[in-house]
Amino acid sequence: MATQKLTEYEIKRLENIRRNDEMLAALQLHAKASLLSNATKRSRDGSAKSYKVSPEKKPKKAETPIVIRRSLRTRGMPPDSNCLDADSNENSDKTTLNQTSISREKPSPCVMGPLKMKDAHDGTGSDREFIDTLLSFERKPKLGVGVKEEFDCFKVVKEEGHDRVLCGPVKRKVENDNLNCGIKIEKREFEGCVDLGSMSLEPENIARIMPGRIMTVRFFPRNDINIVAAGNKLGNVAFWNVDSEGEKGDGIFLYRPHTGPISGILFQQSCLSKIFTSCYDGYLRLMDAEKEVFDLVHSCDDAIFSLSQHPNDVKSLYFGEGRGGLSVWDDRTGSVSSQWTLHEDRINTIDFNPQNPNIMATSSSDATVCLWDLRKVDAGKPKSLKIVNHERAVHSAYFSPSGSSLASTSFDDTVGILSGVNFEDASRVHHCNQTGRWISSFRATWGWDDSFVYVGNMKRGVDIISPAQRRVIRTLQSPHMTAIPCRFHAHPFRVGMLAGATGGGQVYIWTSS
Repeated sequence: MATQKLTEYEIKRLENIRRNDEMLAALQLHAKASLLSNATKRSRDGSAKSYKVSPEKKPKKAETPIVIRRSLRTRGMPPDSNCLDADSNENSDKTTLNQTSISREKPSPCVMGPLKMKDAHDGTGSDREFIDTLLSFERKPKLGVGVKEEFDCFKVVKEEGHDRVLCGPVKRKVENDNLNCGIKIEKREFEGCVDLGSMSLEPENIARIMPGRIMTVRFFPRNDINIVAAGNKLGNVAFWNVDSEGEKGDGIFLYRPHTGPISGILFQQSCLSKIFTSCYDGYLRLMDAEKEVFDLVHSCDDAIFSLSQHPNDVKSLYFGEGRGGLSVWDDRTGSVSSQWTLHEDRINTIDFNPQNPNIMATSSSDATVCLWDLRKVDAGKPKSLKIVNHERAVHSAYFSPSGSSLASTSFDDTVGILSGVNFEDASRVHHCNQTGRWISSFRATWGWDDSFVYVGNMKRGVDIISPAQRRVIRTLQSPHMTAIPCRFHAHPFRVGMLAGATGGGQVYIWTSS
């Protein structure tokens, strides 16, 4: 076969290949590439020794032991109140309240036993003046008990064993022995005994008596002195002597006998120097001014949400604990004499009919108000006389001074009024009760007769509801009121004097001229 003739391009290509081979041979790249290839093969075959770095061993996590949930009390530990909301502090010109917490040298308020008043004292200065004032009550006659006093055009009657005032001229009297339990009900109709237009708020009747949100406020049941007692969410109990003179201090005395929110303050009717306090920490204490001690009279595993006293039995205390439980503590035996489960959720208030103390009203977070006959409450299956349903939690239910009506306050934005011979007439008054988390829930409170109900509003005022007209007829407002009043108490002997407490520790006292 004849040899093909190469083209000029192919000749040039072959010449470049030859020249490149000569260049590579001069550099000895082929020999070095061969040595590198052989070394790589030996490492793959394992002929070369290699070291493998093992990763560090992580320590094994400790297995979390399975712990059975038990209450702090059964484990011998004090209640934990760190989860409570810290309320903002506001300045006040009236008080020089000590904002510092209790020093560590003082005994803890959760001690299972007596707590000395000097150890629980958390204010500035000495509390000797206040203790002497309480002890002086025992040396003075009990003013206002079984006494009739004239107040302009109306009469005020203080009944023996009651802490309520019946005011105004009686128009008619109705007796009924039905009410499903054979109890006689006396129904009184009253004319208003207070001129609402004359009620005013003076600067000297305003003070910040304690830090934090006030949960309960009460007047001392005497007409010769004006002292306000209040309990807050932090476990403090404060007393404000409104009539205290300037050179003796501001008249404010602060104690911390508890570690949680104060749910009730009661004055022993036979001895005003002894004051009961209840708390969410499950403790029931007795402040005894004579012994100068906060004595622990009862403790339970559940929180105590409400406290009340039977008008005809000063030796017994009724308190709501846990989810719907109600217990009766007997001072004579120093123990609980009766226990019932009356609701499905916590009992917020307990109140007794002034004219028929065997009838008891309870309000609950299970959205109901119940009426009970204490003589017929079965320990196994308690049966109520009447149940009033709301759409949301009910924060309070209080009888009127005559006992013929019942006012309830619910989170469903209504104030309910029960009236009639057998409390069969029910009406609702719309009222905004959405207070939020920083303000105590509203609780509508009766005044000095059956004419009006007082409840706070979110515009820093006091709404006055007329049960007869079923509406808000007036609102008490003042430029001196800088916070929302949420809890109220009408002075049992001074008609027209109304105390309102706020979420910032202030107390406002309205008076009627």
